[in-house]
Amino acid sequence: MRFIVSSGSLLKNLQNINGIVSTNTVLSVLEDFLFELKGNTLTLTATDLETMVKVSMEVNDAKGDGEICIPSKILVEYLKNLPEQPVTFNINEKELSIEMSSDVGKSKIGGEKSDEFPKEPPAGETTNFSMPAINLVECINNTLFAVSNDSLRPAMTGVYFDLSPEKLTVVSTDAHRLVKYSLSDVSCPETQGLIVPKKPLQQLRNTLPTDATPVEISYNSNHLFVKTDALSLSCRLLDARYPDYNGVIPKENPFNLSTNRADLISSLKRVSIFSSKTTSQVVFEINGNSLQLSAQDIDFSYEGTEKLNCQYSGEDMKIGFNARLLIELLSNLTGEEVILELSSPSRAGILKPSTSEDNEDILMLIMPLMVGA
Repeated sequence: MRFIVSSGSLLKNLQNINGIVSTNTVLSVLEDFLFELKGNTLTLTATDLETMVKVSMEVNDAKGDGEICIPSKILVEYLKNLPEQPVTFNINEKELSIEMSSDVGKSKIGGEKSDEFPKEPPAGETTNFSMPAINLVECINNTLFAVSNDSLRPAMTGVYFDLSPEKLTVVSTDAHRLVKYSLSDVSCPETQGLIVPKKPLQQLRNTLPTDATPVEISYNSNHLFVKTDALSLSCRLLDARYPDYNGVIPKENPFNLSTNRADLISSLKRVSIFSSKTTSQVVFEINGNSLQLSAQDIDFSYEGTEKLNCQYSGEDMKIGFNARLLIELLSNLTGEEVILELSSPSRAGILKPSTSEDNEDILMLIMPLMVGA
């Protein structure tokens, strides 16, 4: 098996799938890339048993179809340190040897048998729909940051895809905050809920193009399959029951505060420096159209206070939030102005952008902290 490929193009494609490669695993083949050559098309595959991702690329002067597993770490390190140039791969599948020749020299490494590499799960009976790649990337970007890392709550360690013929809704929560993002121009064949793990979504976000490239999505009770012309990903779904997210979202938060989003983020970053490192609490004290942010760390006699202009309709209120979580939520919203909907100091606040696209709707919820905690 022999082919010539651009070092830069190969490196880029390998880096696109390298995030899936397992490390410190008992199965050494999981630390490899699977190279499959058919004609002038080279397919690169990586898996960690739960997720499998494939990318295809064109190569030159290909001779002899075949496949072999190549250690990922040494190959990526070699290509990173190689100037852009054609690299000739001569692969002996019987001896499991890979020889790489370039303008600067020759290198040789050993591989593993391709039949030891895990197989892609069979799709079986699946339900299918499609959407533009940019929409799927937006779904991931708007929710992934808020998933939980708590292994005792496995359902919350993934993003919930709430599918229906009317719209696609994606939800993430870590019990302290919740993000709900809906697209009314994406229609799914049937009403269904899927919990997709964090790792394959990170892979999709890093690999999918941010344009209108069509993405084919199919799923069954155990697996999700995502395909474009250049990419194929399959992953095992989380087998858990997702919390009733609609039951958590307050039906009415009658008090509305509107302020400049960038100014609020900047102020929170400064004031939170003086907050307790345990709680990161910043207190919002709202009086008329004045918003005062304050934080203190009693143990070290730290204290910080700032004032912001705002537009507010409602009763004067003092309410505390975790500044770190709130900054992250605000940073993942868009638009110049942000709206904070409140009802009482003990009930969740709702964040929304002041304007949004016609086909999308985003809502972010954050639980308050007891003032003084």
